[in-house]
Amino acid sequence: MNDRDRKPRFERGGNKGAGKGRPSGRRPAWRDREADPDGPVILYGWHTVAAALANPQRRIRKLWLSENAARRLADDGIDLPVTPEIVRPGQIDARLGPDAVHQGLLAEAEPLDSPGIDDLPQAGIVLVLDQITDPHNVGAILRSAAAFAVKAIVTTARHSPEATGVLAKSASGALELVPLVTVPNLARALHQLNEQGFMTVGLDSEGSEDLGAMTLVQPLALVLGAEGKGLRQLTRETCSAVARLDMPGEIKSLNVSNAAVLALYIGTSRLGLMGS
Repeated sequence: MNDRDRKPRFERGGNKGAGKGRPSGRRPAWRDREADPDGPVILYGWHTVAAALANPQRRIRKLWLSENAARRLADDGIDLPVTPEIVRPGQIDARLGPDAVHQGLLAEAEPLDSPGIDDLPQAGIVLVLDQITDPHNVGAILRSAAAFAVKAIVTTARHSPEATGVLAKSASGALELVPLVTVPNLARALHQLNEQGFMTVGLDSEGSEDLGAMTLVQPLALVLGAEGKGLRQLTRETCSAVARLDMPGEIKSLNVSNAAVLALYIGTSRLGLMGS
C-alpha cells in the first residue's frame, strides 16, 4: 500500500510536550506535492471543501468532518459523494497543524484535469504566472480571477506551488472555478498564445506603456512576474507588450496579488467585460 492509499491515523488526544494540536517529532501528515507528485490534493476549510463537493469534475476520495460541519453541509443541502468519517476538530488540527483554519472539514481528492493552451477560448482574459511561488499569493490571484471571470490561469509545472493545501484554502473555492493550465516552458506557451491571436501583456513597473492607457484587445493574456524578481527576461521578450500600472502615490509597485486585481479591473473595463 502506497502513501496515497494510506488512511490518515487520527490521534486520540495530544502528545505531551508538543505544541497545541501538533504531534511532536513527526512530519506533517501530507508532504508537499513537489516532493510527492502522486499524492492526493488536500482541501480544507468551508468554502474550499464545499466548492469541491459541488464540482462534478472533482473526485473526492476521502472526507473527514466534524459533527458541526456535517450538520451544516446537510442543512445547506450539499450532497456528499463519499461517506464521511466524523471526527473531532482537534483530530483535524493534528493532521494539518494548529495554524490551518479548517472549520471542521478536510478532504483528499484527485487533481482536476489541466487543459492545454490549444483549449483556451478565443475571448476574454487569461492570466499567466511567471514562477510565482507563494501559495497564498497564487490562491489570492485565483480568487480574484474567479471574481473577474478569467478563462484560465497558465502556470509552470516547476517553480510554482501545487494546487493543494494552503493554495486551495487561500483560493476559497476558486480552484474549482478557474482552470489551471500547467506548462513545462512558459516562453513556449507565450509563443503559442501569440500565434493563437492573444495579446500578451507583461506587467512590470518599468514597462514602457501605461496599461490603463493602452488599446487592449481580446483574447488578452496578462502576464505577472514573481515576487521580488518580476518578469524573467525571456518572458518579457516573448510578450507582445510590457506595461506598467501607473499609481499616484510614492510607492509604485504592488504585491503581485494586488497587482493582479488592478490589472484585471483595468482589462475587463477597457474590454467592455465588466458586468457581462
